[in-house]
Amino acid sequence: MDRRLIPANARVAAAFLRGKVEAPRYVSGTEKMVAVPLADLLSAPHGRRERQLLLGERVAMYEERAGWAFVQAEKDGYVGYLRFDQLEERRPATHWVIARASHLYTEPDFKSHERMCLSMGSQFRVIGETARFYETPLGYIPKPHLAELSKLARDPVEVAERYLGVPYLWGGNSIWGIDCSGLVQAACYGCGIPCPGDSDMQQANAGRVLAEDVPLRRGDLLFWKGHVALVAGKNKLLHANAHHMAVACEDLDVALARIEAQGSGPVVARRRLPTVKKDTR
Repeated sequence: MDRRLIPANARVAAAFLRGKVEAPRYVSGTEKMVAVPLADLLSAPHGRRERQLLLGERVAMYEERAGWAFVQAEKDGYVGYLRFDQLEERRPATHWVIARASHLYTEPDFKSHERMCLSMGSQFRVIGETARFYETPLGYIPKPHLAELSKLARDPVEVAERYLGVPYLWGGNSIWGIDCSGLVQAACYGCGIPCPGDSDMQQANAGRVLAEDVPLRRGDLLFWKGHVALVAGKNKLLHANAHHMAVACEDLDVALARIEAQGSGPVVARRRLPTVKKDTR
C-alpha cells in the first residue's frame, strides 16, 4: 500500500479504509476545493512539498488540526496536508484555464486591476459573460483563456509544449514551476487521460507498456529512475529537467547520452498513452 495514496494518519482514516487500515477513527471526509491560485500539498504540516494543487481543484478533507487539513486530491488520489485557509466549500466548476496563464480581473476590462494570476488548469464556475470576458464568483477572465471542462485537447505533446521555458520545480504543478511528472500529468489531463502524480506511479500505470521493438512516436513516455519525458516527435524529447532547470525540447540522442552520463542510466521503461479520438477544443 502506497502511503501517497492512502488517506490515513495516526489519528484518522477514510471510512472506505475500514477493515484495511487500523485507525483510532474513521471519517467520511468533507468535500472541499482549493481557494488560492496555487497550494503546496505537503507530506506533513510544515513538511516537504509532494505535489501542488491549482485553484478550483477538489479534495476530500479528513481532518482539520492546528490550521492544517489532511486531504486526498480527487484528480489522482494523492494524499497530503494543505493549509486549512487555502480551502473553501466545494462549488461545481464549469470551465478551466486553457491558456498557459491568465489574470482574474475585478471588472470586465483589461485596464482594471487584476485580482490574481492564474495557471493553466485552474477551474472556475462561470456565472455570466460580457463581449470579451467570462464572469466568475471571483472576478472576470478573458474569454479566449477559458474553455468548458468537457473541451479537451487531442495531443498531450501540444499541451505540454505550452509549458516550454517554465522553470523546473521539484513537486511543481503550475506555470510558475513544474517537474517532470507534473508536466506529464498536465499533458494527460489536458486531453482527459487519467494520470498519477509521480513518475514511478506513471511508469506503473500511465498508458500501456511499449515493447522495445516498437518504434517510438509522438506522445510516448520514456522513463529513467526518477525521471519521465515525452517523445515530442522524430528524435525530439520534451521534459522538465534539472539540467536546463526548465521545460525544454531537445534532441533525443543528446538527451539519452547526457542522462546516462550523469548517472541516471539508460531508459528503464517505455509506455504509450491512449489515443484521444476527437479534439473537442
